[in-house]
Amino acid sequence: MIRALTRYSTRHPWKVITLWVLLGVALSALAPVLISRVTQHQTGDFLPRSYDSAAALRIAQEQFGVNPDAVTVTVLVARTDGKALSAADQKRVEAEAAKLGERRVVMPREDDMPQFMVPDRSQTPRIAPAMTAPDRSFELLSVQLTGNPSDRGVQGVYRTFRDAATTQFSEAGMRTGFTGALADTVDTTDANETAAKVGGALVMGLIVLLNVLVFRSVAAALLPLFAVAMIGGVAGGAVAGAALLTGRKLDAGTPALIQVVLLGIGIDYLLFLLFRFREQLRSRPEQPAREAAEQVSGRVGAAITSAALTIVAAFATLGLATFGQFRSLGPSIAVAVLVMLLGSLTLMPALLAAAGRKMFWPSRSLRREPREGRAARFGALVTRRPLTMLMASVALLAALAAGLTGMRMDYGRGDSGDPTPAAATAAEISRALPAGVSDPTSVFVTATDGGTLTVDRLGGLSHALTQVEGVGQVGQTILNEDHRAARIDLFLTADPQSQQARDLASGPVRAAVAQNSPAGTTAHVGGTSAIFADIATAVDHDLKIVFPVAAALIALILLLLLRSLLAPVILLLSVGLGFAATLGATTLLFQHALGKPGVNFTLPLVLFLFVVALGTDYNILIADRIREEMQRPGPARAAVARAVRHTTPAIATAGLVLAGSFATLATTPGSEQVAFAMTLGIMLSALVLSLVLVPALAALLGRAVWWPVRPGPPTGDHPRHRPAAPAREPDQVTAH
Repeated sequence: MIRALTRYSTRHPWKVITLWVLLGVALSALAPVLISRVTQHQTGDFLPRSYDSAAALRIAQEQFGVNPDAVTVTVLVARTDGKALSAADQKRVEAEAAKLGERRVVMPREDDMPQFMVPDRSQTPRIAPAMTAPDRSFELLSVQLTGNPSDRGVQGVYRTFRDAATTQFSEAGMRTGFTGALADTVDTTDANETAAKVGGALVMGLIVLLNVLVFRSVAAALLPLFAVAMIGGVAGGAVAGAALLTGRKLDAGTPALIQVVLLGIGIDYLLFLLFRFREQLRSRPEQPAREAAEQVSGRVGAAITSAALTIVAAFATLGLATFGQFRSLGPSIAVAVLVMLLGSLTLMPALLAAAGRKMFWPSRSLRREPREGRAARFGALVTRRPLTMLMASVALLAALAAGLTGMRMDYGRGDSGDPTPAAATAAEISRALPAGVSDPTSVFVTATDGGTLTVDRLGGLSHALTQVEGVGQVGQTILNEDHRAARIDLFLTADPQSQQARDLASGPVRAAVAQNSPAGTTAHVGGTSAIFADIATAVDHDLKIVFPVAAALIALILLLLLRSLLAPVILLLSVGLGFAATLGATTLLFQHALGKPGVNFTLPLVLFLFVVALGTDYNILIADRIREEMQRPGPARAAVARAVRHTTPAIATAGLVLAGSFATLATTPGSEQVAFAMTLGIMLSALVLSLVLVPALAALLGRAVWWPVRPGPPTGDHPRHRPAAPAREPDQVTAH
């Protein structure tokens, strides 16, 4: 099937290119609208219903009419002269708030995007008084908007409301401050907007520059970006469509992560094809370019397919996770990678066939025999001193892996860099009121005995909660309409996002609720702190399931590709050591050196999947080439040297591109750890595992590495298995 796809694509290139362009443009336009319909921002919605905080969230929605799509912004209003609010001031605050609550906030126009691609989020906010500081230095208003904080339209609505509220209260002699998830997201987005644009431009520049330096060609520098853009547009539409059909909800950060993944692996796969295409044209100058494209695409397509399927298999295992954010992320990336695989077997070969030798214009490298370069000398070094190179690489990886000692998980939002205006407002509030006043931990009680609830009946529970150390204030008991459910808000003294708050909600608070809930009732603890405490439990459970299943599936794919029992074990052990080294280095830097609370709780799982799955791509490429070269007569070490010589430029360039793609995540606030870990992991996978450790082991073991089946005779479909042109000696060709 692989050869059938590549054969058709190289024989009818313009039909294939036209089809991909039409699909890419159409689905790129539809994807933002579709994605907005399948994303959700309530992290608690991703928890199974059996978790305590998820049950509390369900009661809040069903019994108290809480809108699951609502996002709350807390507005601080104070006098500009710093004096305490008078009764007249408070009336003025309430009057101005009422005016704002009657005014529809229109979403501003997005100048950089067509309006039909941005859903209209215009809405009228719900505003209500929340609390007044004990010293009357400020009053808090609760503003409820609808939508995802990561949605550009919702962010635009918030900016418009914030500016209008600031102006209106300023005219009344008041100053304002804004805090909450949406306010913090917008502040950090605005603060890092320039960095994000610069980071994206640098990656594009890196890709173009590397390709220009390697191929000395305009087409080879720009066509990879064109191909990935078209395939990425189709993949985005496919992911959104699959989510709509299956009813799955995506995390707001999933689309951006998918685009980073597709950019990296898409460029990788096209580079693999470009390097092999150039090698083919050099060794057989008389061969028609389309025929060369067909042969190269068929041969490299098998390795690309296996590499892509390892990623698909790894991420598909997330479908077994209990935490919904993982369960939706895995299949989404799997679908996107399958689309990229289809594009790699159709659009990319079509581009090679259509461009032909002009792909490398204006370079003249196809017309002359390249001299033996650094890649050849490096291959000779690895095979001349394989034991030394093996021990050096293992020592480096082991030293980094030692950083795992004392590793802790951090379930916070991550370090967002410099304090934002939203954070400053939150700090001002916490100096006069409990830190959790804008994000309370709530206890939901429901009657199970057929009776009704009263404030007096819940008085004992409310009093017991006031005695819990860390609970700064207990709100009034609120009953629903039929008095069969009640809510008690707790304002913790700790930041709701902190580990202290999570420990408090999952420990003493839940214990007090369990011991003091009246007979005939059930009670659940909800809120941000409780949700993240339950997420910690869910993630720990999922890690124990996903790791072994993903490893088993990757091993099976390697077994089928390499037709060996020993080689897959070597590759899996190498990427496992690379994973440990990457996670250890991240722990060393962020937890031990920079004093962070720990590593992000999603990092081990996401890093395992990305480094093991994507890192295996490079291992597959080098292993497949080693096997091919060992099919030729001659010493095994010479075969390994040739394999390293020909694949080093492709793997090194592809690794730099993929690492650069992940490095751009550092411009996203709170993603610094992920960006560092991904970048380092890919570099270790490409430069240490694939180009040193695996070839060194192959050189030491020789053809026994393919036990129990040794490489067979030449297949006859590769230029090295055919008579070479008299003027050239194939063994002299290097991939420069």
